[in-house]
Amino acid sequence: MWSVPESTTERTDWPESAPPPWPATVRATLWWHRSTAAARALGPDGATVPMTLAMMVDYLDSPVGPYREILASPVLRAPGRRIGVLPRMAVPFIAVDSEPSVHGGRAHWNLPKVPAEFDGDVHGDFGASSLAWSVTTSTRPRGPRLPIAGALGFAQPAESGHGLVTASARLRGHFRYASVDVAADGPTLADWLTPGTHHGIVITDGRMTTGAARRR
Repeated sequence: MWSVPESTTERTDWPESAPPPWPATVRATLWWHRSTAAARALGPDGATVPMTLAMMVDYLDSPVGPYREILASPVLRAPGRRIGVLPRMAVPFIAVDSEPSVHGGRAHWNLPKVPAEFDGDVHGDFGASSLAWSVTTSTRPRGPRLPIAGALGFAQPAESGHGLVTASARLRGHFRYASVDVAADGPTLADWLTPGTHHGIVITDGRMTTGAARRR
């Protein structure tokens, strides 16, 4: 499983979770910025889009109950025959505060989830941390509340090292533009999850369904 030090663990015994699809009610903050040299070096291999995308998500309900999550993609995989017509996230860093969600990410989608602690309001001052790393965000929503409908896709390396595991999370709800102040610390995070103020959006209310993975 492709990951960074902040998203690795030697533990393998997690409480089992239901298979996808996973429907959930969500609130979230997403932000993006141009990828640093460290992000581009991190990969993945192949054609990429030099844009870093990150998000803090508050799952109000899900098949494993409520939980919170941080994830980030250093670059995006460029569109192509294997992944489709839109860029997809490549996620080496993802953490949650639900052990069944750790199992779900690793077992169902090859997402290298690890446990973390969270504090605050995802639409205001929010933080995620472990003993090895921390990320804090201070979000200021601005402008009108507008409808949103679409999907975010990701493509992870297969455990065998050959091929990709792809899936999409489809979302319908409402959003607002936001500016997001970010601070990050850890073995690698500050090198590619750039501190500072970035453009973003908040999902004020949404219904999201993450579908089953496909092997390509």
